[in-house]
Amino acid sequence: MTQISKGPVAKEMEQRLQAALSPVQLAVINDSAKHSGHMGDDGSGESHFTVEIVADAFAGQSRVNRQRMVNKALGDIMTEKVHAMAIKAKAPGE
Repeated sequence: MTQISKGPVAKEMEQRLQAALSPVQLAVINDSAKHSGHMGDDGSGESHFTVEIVADAFAGQSRVNRQRMVNKALGDIMTEKVHAMAIKAKAPGE
């Protein structure tokens, strides 16, 4: 299990994704520094992320359904704490 970013929002994202999807690989990458001063930058240093996740739950699911599963697992984080997120969701072996 890879854990790249250690801020409180990233940690909460990792915990929720672990609990909901039991991934075999997970990386929550904080991209906020690339967006400093742009729209959506709230100054917290944790507003933009990339999630790279590999989970059995994604087998047989479309790309859109995988993204919905990730968004559902993150719940209110997406509306209250995160401005933007890129999702790279795969099933094992893909």
